[in-house]
Amino acid sequence: MNDKNKSFLGVARSALLASIPLLRVAAAVCALALAVYLVYSIIEGTESILTLVACALMCVFLLIFAHLCLNPDTLRSQYAEQTLSIASEMLEDIRDGLTPESAEAICRRLLPETRAMTIAVTDRERVLACVGALAEQFPPGSPIHTPATRYALDHGLVQSFTNATPTFSDSLTAPPIPAGIIAPLKVRGKSVGTLKFYFSSPHAVNRTQYALVSGFAELISTQLATHELERQDELTARAELRALQAQINPHFLFNTLNTIAALTRTEPARARELLRDFAAFYRSTLDNSGSLIPISRELAQTNRYLTFERARFGDDRIIATMDVEEGVEDAPVPAFIIQPLVENAVRHAMKDEGALHIAVRVRSEGGEGICIEVSDDGAGMDRDTAARLFNASLPMPDSQSPQGGGAGVATRNISERIKRFYGPRSSAEVSSTPGEGTTITLHLDLQESMFA
Repeated sequence: MNDKNKSFLGVARSALLASIPLLRVAAAVCALALAVYLVYSIIEGTESILTLVACALMCVFLLIFAHLCLNPDTLRSQYAEQTLSIASEMLEDIRDGLTPESAEAICRRLLPETRAMTIAVTDRERVLACVGALAEQFPPGSPIHTPATRYALDHGLVQSFTNATPTFSDSLTAPPIPAGIIAPLKVRGKSVGTLKFYFSSPHAVNRTQYALVSGFAELISTQLATHELERQDELTARAELRALQAQINPHFLFNTLNTIAALTRTEPARARELLRDFAAFYRSTLDNSGSLIPISRELAQTNRYLTFERARFGDDRIIATMDVEEGVEDAPVPAFIIQPLVENAVRHAMKDEGALHIAVRVRSEGGEGICIEVSDDGAGMDRDTAARLFNASLPMPDSQSPQGGGAGVATRNISERIKRFYGPRSSAEVSSTPGEGTTITLHLDLQESMFA
């Protein structure tokens, strides 16, 4: 059966199921009319036997029709089968999360099965896909324009409206939308987007369409939550792998142990202190590999790492400062979000001569988030290499380059984790100039954190 026929049958079944009470009334009226006609024919004595047989056959036909075609169980079974088929196909569409591609696939799959003239999917800020009569009015990437959509996102409630006028700017508006239903898409109780059905008439908005939009929104939300958990498990596994790699990294391990061994002869007290810090460093590496920790603990771990590198290269070769705004020390951050950036600076930015200056700054951003900045005055990198650090669609930086491939692995891991933990408004940025240094800035939106 082709898609056009499937779509027609889907709409026909929906209409038939919704009109069962009306059809029952019609059948009752027909039966009453036949009874009256039968009585009249008998009284008049005109072909009473023939009339009786005809009426009996008509009643049998109506009973068979009502049983086969108007049986609610039969219609609901067919409707449920169709809905489950669509749901199964949608799960395949959104297996990689809420993207413009998956959003468009959802819209195209649902539009023929409903009475809507347009179906759209958004994230919290922009339209991801729009299919139907209003597709040109709301192209992918355009900002959210309707107050009902913003209300659904902010309050997490299904909204219906009539004659809504989208506002593109203070002076530019679009023709009003006759009617619509907007359902939030939720992950961990937070709205991450919306599913929107637009109709050509307010009369098209009924309980059936309302339930349809709500049901499909819940289905999409469930799949998005599943994808989120799978992705978080994957990222946690990467973080644990990162911790394991740090644990058994032969260069770091042997260099640190050799440094401690050398100091036992010349500075035994410092050697003992380094040994204690070394044990604490690796214990923390194992304990915090997949958890959120206070930012103060992450900074302490970073300081331990710098202690080992100063002991190896000399106190005058690595000069680090940490400037933390008061009140943000307890902000929750994923483990290994600052220390790997500082490690990258030491491994890839240090010049042959002179001191490497590293500055870590942590500050609040309007009480709704925090900004973490790690900068150095080292070797820097060209624009192409910098662009590859956080962009997963581009190849990793060349492992043979001065910056090294390891820098790309660490920064991409951090970028992915903060977006998963803190939402799409969080970001990781890099600014670098060859020969002058590099600055990496992390913006963490605490309001959108999945643990807020």
